[in-house]
Amino acid sequence: MNFLVDAQLPKSLSSLLEAIGHDSIHTLDLPEKNLTQDNFLLQVAKNEDRVIITKDLDFLESQLVKGEPRKLILVKTGNVKNQVLLTIIERNIELIIHLLENCDLLEIWRDEIIQHN
Repeated sequence: MNFLVDAQLPKSLSSLLEAIGHDSIHTLDLPEKNLTQDNFLLQVAKNEDRVIITKDLDFLESQLVKGEPRKLILVKTGNVKNQVLLTIIERNIELIIHLLENCDLLEIWRDEIIQHN
């Protein structure tokens, strides 16, 4: 699966996704780095069929109103250490991939993953 990790999340999340066999880019990989505008991220996600992973509620609003991005993971863990976030993702990646095959929006919390159809 192809992912685009937004600026509020660590680059190490993108690296983890790549290490376990997925295609992932972080905003730091883009020309404007963490200053990349949301509209550009939406275009990259559309053009490259990427799931945006973010904490930014603007993407949720965009998805609900415009259907963009097509697939979204909203991280709702609050302020946790990067390693805690990476552990949550790594432990649940198979479930995350499975759920994304059948839905367009996931919320990832510290102790649960919620799918929205």
